[in-house]
Amino acid sequence: MKVFDLLEPLLKKLDFDSDFTLYGNLFVNLLVLMILAYAIDYLAKKVLIIGLAIVATYTKSTFDDFLVANKTAKYIAHLVPLYFISIKIPIVLDDFVYWENLFGKSVKIFIIILSLYIVRSVFNSLKDYLKTLPKYNDKPIDSYIQVIMIVLWIYALLSIILLLFDTKKSSLLTAFGSISALIILVFRDTVLGFVASIQVTVNDMVRIGDWITVDKFGADGEVEEINLATVKVRNFDNTTSTIPTYSLISDSFRNWRGMINSDGRRIKRHILIKGATVRFVTNEELESFKRIQFVTSYIDKRKLDIDKFNIANNIDKSLYVNGRNMTNLGLFRKYIQKYIETHPGINKDMHLLVRHLQPTEKGIPLEIYCFSKDKKWENYEYIMADIFDHIIASVPYFDLELFEVQHVKAEKLNLLDID
Repeated sequence: MKVFDLLEPLLKKLDFDSDFTLYGNLFVNLLVLMILAYAIDYLAKKVLIIGLAIVATYTKSTFDDFLVANKTAKYIAHLVPLYFISIKIPIVLDDFVYWENLFGKSVKIFIIILSLYIVRSVFNSLKDYLKTLPKYNDKPIDSYIQVIMIVLWIYALLSIILLLFDTKKSSLLTAFGSISALIILVFRDTVLGFVASIQVTVNDMVRIGDWITVDKFGADGEVEEINLATVKVRNFDNTTSTIPTYSLISDSFRNWRGMINSDGRRIKRHILIKGATVRFVTNEELESFKRIQFVTSYIDKRKLDIDKFNIANNIDKSLYVNGRNMTNLGLFRKYIQKYIETHPGINKDMHLLVRHLQPTEKGIPLEIYCFSKDKKWENYEYIMADIFDHIIASVPYFDLELFEVQHVKAEKLNLLDID
């Protein structure tokens, strides 16, 4: 006797007609099957969820903790009643061939989809676990998992189509080959994103946590996520920019990782000196400039070298343009150099120079090029502002003027009159 045919003999003894007996027995059997499946599902969830939680509590690895968080045990538990139903459906629907075929296929489709959810939860757990490891927390793991899941979903879709229409695999693959161009067109961004993700990782172009600047998309901030199709950037104004992954290999962008990993952050800024205020310095003025401590020793050494050259070459010094002489701009440039060299916020082991740029209609650019020790944004800005505050305030002491005050006569300071 069949396991689910308990009601049929009773209905026959009560002289019910064959149709009522058949459908009544079917209804009761389906009801019993549903109750048993629900009970099995409930027990399976209790056993697996609680069991996995206990295992996660006593193990040192955090991977099983992520399995619990992603509900992997719950999805696996659902497979048990589905498997039970797939076995019992042929028995319950033995006299209903059409419905047996339909319900059998439906259960198999549910099993396929549920298996994908199980695989996805395992991969999500793996992703979360790898992100806790320093070796992998800056890698685009999301991209690879998305690619794998896309392949699995395509395979599942093919399996469902084969199951529904009883189609041979060779026929289906032939059909897909015929429309491959359309498939590539539809999944263009996915294909480009996948290729870009591989190139970005292999060439180590971008990591999660990198500060990048992409002018085309208005992105300037830290990379939070690298997916198959997009890169998510948290800008410094707390807005979010989404950039196509393939744009990182097709367009130019700036990655600040080298600066962050280096020993300093570059300061490269200039001031504009009014050209008309640049002049030679007299010997009397040199004595007054010696009171500026950063250039005292420089003036003594430089003056000695200049005097030797002028005497050796019999230079007529009735005009300062003859021979070699010091200028107020040259002294100011040397002063800035010495000031920066003694500044506590500057890395002395990296490039440090003060140079002239090409003169312009707005004046002579005097550029300061150095590196701050502190690379943190607010501290870097403070160091740079502190340096230029001092430099700008020092300009009048060398009888120079900034371009911006060329229409307003700056008060010149006569160092000889300073007490």
